[in-house]
Amino acid sequence: MDARQDASPPKPVNTPLFARGPSLPELDERAREVFRRIVESYLDTGEPVGSRTLSKGGLPLSPASIRNTMQDLTQLGLLGAPHVSAGRLPTHAGLRLFVDGLLEVGDVGEDERRTIEARLHAHGRNYEDALNEASVILSGLARGAGVVVTPIRDAGVKHVEFVALGVERTLAVMVFADGTVENRLIRLPAGVTPSALTEASNFLNARLRGRTLNEAKADLRADLDRARQELDETAARLVEGGLAAWGGGEAEDRALIVRGRANLLDDAGQVEDLERVRSLFEDLEQKEQLIGLLDGVRDGQGVRIFIGAETRLFSLSGSAVIAAPYMTGQQRVLGAIGVIGPARLNYARIIPLVDYTARVLGQVMNA
Repeated sequence: MDARQDASPPKPVNTPLFARGPSLPELDERAREVFRRIVESYLDTGEPVGSRTLSKGGLPLSPASIRNTMQDLTQLGLLGAPHVSAGRLPTHAGLRLFVDGLLEVGDVGEDERRTIEARLHAHGRNYEDALNEASVILSGLARGAGVVVTPIRDAGVKHVEFVALGVERTLAVMVFADGTVENRLIRLPAGVTPSALTEASNFLNARLRGRTLNEAKADLRADLDRARQELDETAARLVEGGLAAWGGGEAEDRALIVRGRANLLDDAGQVEDLERVRSLFEDLEQKEQLIGLLDGVRDGQGVRIFIGAETRLFSLSGSAVIAAPYMTGQQRVLGAIGVIGPARLNYARIIPLVDYTARVLGQVMNA
C-alpha cells in the first residue's frame, strides 16, 4: 500500500502530564491569543517574548494589557520568565497545552515524500540498513537526533544458512516465519570449508526451526557444549559467532539507533544551551530507559509526544520526543521511530515527518 493514500496530517496522541495545567476552555479569547503568539514566537526564535514585541507584532492590545495577561498566564503555570526583567517563555505545561489544543499540524511535502520512500525502499529486504537509514532521514529533515528501536524478534525461525564471502568472512542468514530476513557478517580465520558451513547450518536448523531466538538461546548454548566434540571446530565457531551476532531478541540485546547528535548543537549558542545539550547527550546514552520510553509508543496508534518533565529521562535536559510506531501490514507493531531535540522543536513540521517515515518503514519491513 502506498503511504500517500492516507495523506491527512496525523493528530498527536495526548501524553498525560505529571501535573496538568489549565485547559483551553479556561482561558478567555485574549489570554488564548496572547499565549498562542508567545509560544509561536518562542518556537520560531527560542527567545523570551516581551509585551512590546507582541504589541508591535500586530496584537491589538496595549503593552499594559498584554503584560497583565502575561502575568495571569504565568500564575497559571503556562509561562515562565528566565530572568526578572526578561520576557516570557512557555513552560513545559504550556507547550503541552499548545501542542494538544492550538497547534496546526502541517503536511509532508511531495519532494520529502519521494525522498523518504526512495531512500528506504532502496535497501530492499536489508532491514538493518533500512532502520539505520530511517534514523538518518529523520535527523536530517527534522534537524534533531533521529532514533529507532529495532523490533522485538518474536517470530519463529524458518531457516538458517552460512554463506562464504571470501577468505575470512561468512554471511550468517536467518529467515523468520514472518518473512523477515536478518544478515550478519562474521569474521573467521582462513580455511573455512563448505562442509563446515553446512554442518553449522544443519546444527542450528535442527534446533531453531519453529522456535524464537529467545526461546532457544539457553538450550542452544547447552547443546553446543555437549556437541562440541562431534562438531568440526570451525563449525562450532560458526555457531558461536552466529549466536553472538544475532543476540537473543531480549530488550538488552535490541539495538537503539541514534543519528544526528551534532544537529543538537546547531542552536546551542549560550552556556545554558550547551549545558542542556550536554545533559541530553547523557540522556541518549541511557539505552535501557530510552528503549523503555519508545516501547511505550508501541501501545498507541499514531504519533506520541513527550515534553520535558513528562518523562523522568528528559526531566533535566528539558528535551522533547516525537515518536510513532512502525508496523506490519497486519497492524502488528514492530518498533518505534522518532526525533529527540530541545523542547522548542518544530512540532507542526516534525509530527507529520515522523508519522510518514514510520508508515513507509512499515511498508519496507513488510515487503
